[in-house]
Amino acid sequence: MNTRRQFLKSTSSGFGYLALAALAQSLTAAEPRSASSLAAREPHFPAKAKRVLLLCMDGGPSHVDLLDHKPELVKRGGQSFRHDRAPQATLLAPHWKFKATGQSGLMLSELWQHLPDHADDLCLIHSMQTAVPSHPQAFLQMHTGLSQVPRPSMGAWVLYGLGTASENLPGFVSICPPVVNGGPANYGSSFLPPVYQGTPIGAAGQRIVNATISNLKNARPAEAQRQQLDYLRSLNSGDSAEQEALIESFELAFRMQSELPGVLDLERESLSTQTAYGLRSGATEDFGRQCLLARRLLEAGVRFVEVCQTGWDQHRDLKRDLERNVRAVDQPIAALLQDLKQRGLLRDTLVIQAGEFGRTPYAQTTDGRDHNHKGYSIWMAGGGVKGGMTYGRTDDFGYEAVENPVPTCDWHATILHLLGLDHEKLTYRHAGREHRLTDLKGRVLTSILS
Repeated sequence: MNTRRQFLKSTSSGFGYLALAALAQSLTAAEPRSASSLAAREPHFPAKAKRVLLLCMDGGPSHVDLLDHKPELVKRGGQSFRHDRAPQATLLAPHWKFKATGQSGLMLSELWQHLPDHADDLCLIHSMQTAVPSHPQAFLQMHTGLSQVPRPSMGAWVLYGLGTASENLPGFVSICPPVVNGGPANYGSSFLPPVYQGTPIGAAGQRIVNATISNLKNARPAEAQRQQLDYLRSLNSGDSAEQEALIESFELAFRMQSELPGVLDLERESLSTQTAYGLRSGATEDFGRQCLLARRLLEAGVRFVEVCQTGWDQHRDLKRDLERNVRAVDQPIAALLQDLKQRGLLRDTLVIQAGEFGRTPYAQTTDGRDHNHKGYSIWMAGGGVKGGMTYGRTDDFGYEAVENPVPTCDWHATILHLLGLDHEKLTYRHAGREHRLTDLKGRVLTSILS
């Protein structure tokens, strides 16, 4: 074994040894099936969705300015507002009007220029709630189900439940994840075996360009790497089945090295497609690249993809900064939905746009809004969700959910249900008890299912 470890430490900058250590640790976990198994598995029942794309808006977008139409807030802007976090505040009317969009008449802010083209595909959930109005806790709860301590991320649970749909690619990818608010815990596997954690590509604030792809390519010829793997297997001859499984993981890494750079090469897309996603414009190029990359990953068989855009925490300069945020994501998101639809992927791809919470209807500073965890909006599309509808309702000012409140556990239960997974049966035994993404709660939002 020492010879084998020395070999892994001395090749590929020690990457093989790191993988061996992580995967060996996974074998110590008490799991009813092979800890390193990524083979595709049948869901608990027929699924509406095969894959998930989470468009994460880090910082808490203002729902009352973007998605939740509140005529009373418009009417009473500038008046006092009493609430539980301060004895008195002043209502801040939205800077933009709302208008009916699509055949369904879905009300969206006029700040959206392209998203309304897909209004009839959107299900707006206006009654989302989370436990704590603080970024680290709310962001962690959004991704893992709990705000107190890191738990397996939603993507890791999905991969654990369904396995991967591609033998040559990671099953769970996080594009430009933030390094704060939990950092790697938001795409980690926690007590699930490490094989189910997400693969990060880039980081928040780091532009995704084709030069990044070159970092995925090994300078050694494929023939030399093949010889290394064969030699490693010969060293492993006669050892246990568990160690044989570890060697198979290196075979997977070898195959990924051959296929992944091609999937990430956006220059293979037509000029018209790149233009549609906004790759030829400074304002939309960064997020457009992420969205186009996400579509290529999904189409290639990746089960769960997250795209993250930071900068939605508008405590001040709301009008200026929210316009900038929407301008960066509006065209790419619309192009992504259209692209998925044209390729026949939207019907079984669940697309979600969400932040960790929303904003208050009252002002903070002259032109800003505070965090609001009591009631906020997200949208979902495709993957078995009814389009052109709203679910839940906040009060007349958009401060608190008053109809069909949706805590994070209900949202997670619904996502798993659309993937054919029963959130009460998707469990993993750890520290003496069965754990699940939804912990001890969760109900499926049957009203939004098509």
